[in-house]
Amino acid sequence: MIDITLANFESDLLAASQQAPILLDIWAPWCGPCKQLGPVLEGLEAEYQGRFTLAKLNADEQPEIAGQLSEMFGVSSIPFCVMFVGGQPVDGFVGALPAEQIRGFLAKHVPTEGEVMAEAEVAQAEALAEEGQTGGAVDLLLDALAKDPNNDEARFDLIALMLAEGSDNALQHAQLVAEPLRPRATGLLVEARPAAFVRVLDAVIGVRANGRPLSTLQEAIAANKRDFAARLELASLHLALGRNTEAMDELLEVIMRDKAWNDEAARKLYVAILETMTKPQPKAAAPGKAGGPGAHPGTHPGAAPDGKPKLEIAGKVEVTGADPVIDAYRRKLSMALF
Repeated sequence: MIDITLANFESDLLAASQQAPILLDIWAPWCGPCKQLGPVLEGLEAEYQGRFTLAKLNADEQPEIAGQLSEMFGVSSIPFCVMFVGGQPVDGFVGALPAEQIRGFLAKHVPTEGEVMAEAEVAQAEALAEEGQTGGAVDLLLDALAKDPNNDEARFDLIALMLAEGSDNALQHAQLVAEPLRPRATGLLVEARPAAFVRVLDAVIGVRANGRPLSTLQEAIAANKRDFAARLELASLHLALGRNTEAMDELLEVIMRDKAWNDEAARKLYVAILETMTKPQPKAAAPGKAGGPGAHPGTHPGAAPDGKPKLEIAGKVEVTGADPVIDAYRRKLSMALF
């Protein structure tokens, strides 16, 4: 449990909530319900064993923070609790709720023990993969998925490692791992990252099963620069051999000559390769509503009534560093399309 003031608001609340959820309890010494709620929250923090952190804010001593959060959520009473996730205030509740009701609130924002362990194993696996220890990385990722089948990054990392291995057994395993992604890769609500991994995997499996030899494809393209089917197949063969940039170079030749060929198959595979090469950005959390008696939805005001700037209560979202290769191939695609 930590006490929040203006001095540590950014570091101990906004920045720290990028790593794990933080529940901010806004209270005051004269508030009877606050005294009832405090021990309940402290007991829950101990029960959850580090899966969320409890922070306390004295509304009398820190009126700037308490006032702005209350205004944001349309709340006029305390105790008032605000959940911070990813540097953002995302949800809240008002009043001295019983422990069971608070557990229901926490369930919406706090990861389970399995999810926490899975995230740690994914991080370890990625470190091992960078060191070339792919066997250990695969074992960790499989265990992470067993603990949390909804961990997308474990699934994506597994598919990538199995594609890199390239054996028939690895590709068959990759198909099984990718199966839960397929409903999210088709239909009206297509999700970009699942769709990208499915498309790349299908391209590799297709060329491994029915593809022509490299020399045959090169001869076909030499005889006819507009043999787009051969170029697409050659790009898929490059993918199967782990040569992503060579694959995109071949696809770019199709895009420059005929963007719409075969329902934009070249562009779609090119974009999918870029997506699988790109590290995911941290998820941005959107402010929610405070629940409980007296709570009403509110908006984030830009300035105080006196015109002075208000305290910035949302942290900066971390952005994954740019990759020069990915950036270069994004520019090439943009130039070819526009």
